[in-house]
Amino acid sequence: MFQATRRRLAIWYTAITAILLLLFASGVYLYVRNTLIERVDDTLNHVVEVVERSLVIESINSENGQYRINVEASFRNNADTVEDDHIDLEWFSPTGNLLWSTFSEPLDIPIHPNRTGETVRTIQNSKFKIQNYSSPSSPSSPTPLLLRQVTQRVQAGRQVLGYLRVSHPWFEVTKPSRQLIFDLGLGTGLMVLSVAASGWFLSGKAMEPVGESYQRLKQFTADASHELRSPITLIQTNVQVALTEMELVEGDSSTYFHYRQQLKTVERLTQRLGKLVNDLLFLARQDSGISKETFLPCPLDALLMELVEEQQLLAREKDIALNLSLVDPPNTETDPELLDNWFTLMGDWDRLVRLFTNLIGNALRYTSNGGKVTVELARVEPVNRVSGLRNHIPWLQIKVIDSGIGIPSESLPLLFERFYRVDPARTYTQNNTKPESSTGSGLGLAIAQAIVEHHEGHIQVESNVGIGTTFTVILPTIL
Repeated sequence: MFQATRRRLAIWYTAITAILLLLFASGVYLYVRNTLIERVDDTLNHVVEVVERSLVIESINSENGQYRINVEASFRNNADTVEDDHIDLEWFSPTGNLLWSTFSEPLDIPIHPNRTGETVRTIQNSKFKIQNYSSPSSPSSPTPLLLRQVTQRVQAGRQVLGYLRVSHPWFEVTKPSRQLIFDLGLGTGLMVLSVAASGWFLSGKAMEPVGESYQRLKQFTADASHELRSPITLIQTNVQVALTEMELVEGDSSTYFHYRQQLKTVERLTQRLGKLVNDLLFLARQDSGISKETFLPCPLDALLMELVEEQQLLAREKDIALNLSLVDPPNTETDPELLDNWFTLMGDWDRLVRLFTNLIGNALRYTSNGGKVTVELARVEPVNRVSGLRNHIPWLQIKVIDSGIGIPSESLPLLFERFYRVDPARTYTQNNTKPESSTGSGLGLAIAQAIVEHHEGHIQVESNVGIGTTFTVILPTIL
């Protein structure tokens, strides 16, 4: 139980930390990427301003105020100044025709003024090389090329002299971005692993006080139950002795009768208290794991025969038909040793006796006069798979079927909880009489479930009000 809680704590701690790390890494990546883009755009705009100031404007018609750009004089020096920054220039006429470019081939990209920067995509041929940077490609497979561009319209008054387009390779952004993704991913992965290890360690430290408190509580329950057994036994012994000596007392008969009834009440209460303490002690030992039973081969058919024979007296008193049904092995089975041990399992005889005594006793208690209780024993082969159980070995299936008052459907999920009892208003027989000894402690089925789980088995219940109840126990033949 504590290990499962520790695992859940560690998983939650790791998951939440991983989400926070992913959010942090995403924020860092977006910030760095946007910063790189802004730097590229600032560089492009700065180049535009420098080149625009260095343009040589010539007058071609002073009367009409018409001008033109001397391309050779304007861009003779600019080509050399932009090489180191991996920046390429293009100059277009007012009609959009390319007049000068640092690219070895013209780009198939239409022009439109844009000072904020935009990312464009083009195809690079095998002979297409951009100044001072190139991307190798095979002649048969052109590769896409991404560029960051800024386009500026150059005017003299209202006359458009041309368009200046400045390009920067986009890999200056994508390459450090990819490296950043790798670094962030690696760092986040290592951090998550470290957090998982530290989360497991810290959750263990956090669970230590809880585990110690739980162990102390279980130890207290076990010790208290053990300490209570002795005084309860002494009380019961003294009451029995007093009842025996009452026969020798002479005096008023009414006083004698009243005294005797009081002692009988005390005896009955101490017996009930002693049974409750024994049940609590059993459950405390099962929970703490200090119960060290020795599992030996147990012929379950013989065990059930003894129990059914012992319960026949109570069944006859209530006119209930109590039967034991053994499902014979198939005719195809010829192994004599297996046939002799067909219903044998590894288990604790005393615990199994207590288990089936509880189940059969409950069936008789809550079955009205003239009813029927059937105990059925069968060997279930591995082909009959049961959810949650090991399916590579044979199992023994025991059913206790009664025709009693039944259990309400809303009570079935809570039936095996400690101290849970079905609503007393519903625990009446078909003859509207309250079942005998129906005021139990509510520990019988909890003890039955603990015994079954200790034998690595499974117990379940099916019931219909007014029709009857079926308890099914499945136990492995080998532990």
